Amino acid sequence: MSTPALEKHIIRFGHSPDPDDAFMFYALAHHKINTGRYEFKDVILDIEALNRLALRAELEITAVSVHTFAYIADRYTIMPCGASVGDKYGPIIVARRAFSASQLGRYRIGVPGEFTTAFLALKIFDPHITSYTVLPFDKIIPAVLSGDIDAGLVIHEGQLTYEDLGLKLILDLGKWWYAETKLPLPLGIDVVRKDLGTPTITEVTKLFRQSIVYGLKHRKRALNYALMYGRGLARDKADRFIDMYVNEVAVDCGEAVRTAIQVLLERGLTAKLYSHVPPIEFVGGAPVVFQNQHI
Repeated sequence: MSTPALEKHIIRFGHSPDPDDAFMFYALAHHKINTGRYEFKDVILDIEALNRLALRAELEITAVSVHTFAYIADRYTIMPCGASVGDKYGPIIVARRAFSASQLGRYRIGVPGEFTTAFLALKIFDPHITSYTVLPFDKIIPAVLSGDIDAGLVIHEGQLTYEDLGLKLILDLGKWWYAETKLPLPLGIDVVRKDLGTPTITEVTKLFRQSIVYGLKHRKRALNYALMYGRGLARDKADRFIDMYVNEVAVDCGEAVRTAIQVLLERGLTAKLYSHVPPIEFVGGAPVVFQNQHI
């Protein structure tokens, strides 16, 4: 008598169309690990689109900006794996000509979304910046080059390619953040919806960590897959970009990153960029409760 087929539990997993997210998802996308009763369906969207889906709690698991977590902490838990963290580097402001970062408030800036961590960090850096235009992240550098905007807040692989296009670095928010706090800048995290229940949350977190580890152990194959999302990025630069954001911190974020997330969200709260942050939870960890609410 044959064994009945295991009924699959569909898990929709949102990630960005960029090399580091693709690299981490490679083993799941290509069935390189045994996922048991779970079947993962990737939902590939721009990070700001994923942020907005998370505001409606539409996906079971998704990459989101740390900024967005201020609005969804009551419905999602942070996975301790998959975090994109800038260690003295991060989103950058670029322009066609050099000027002081203290003058940013005078210029039109293209930003990749109001719920991105890049935007949160920029507003903490200078709360008086009000002249900005939201653009898809991959349209910002072209808009700077064409003169449609004066400066651009750049994320993803544009951090490595802007110099090739003759653009000038105005501000590295990762360097600024480290100088301010002596902490890394947590940019993106992967979150899992609380209503899945503890057993499922624990199991899918373990599987995602296995996918990241598999990619690191089979780097060439995972990199080949990631290059599909590199938008023409040269292999050596894609490899460097993945080194920046898929490393031991992506396998387990550790206490420094957990602290950095708390400090970043507290800074946003103090700057009155939002009025409330629910207790934040990591899978397998105790909640962090914010003291200074409704400032």
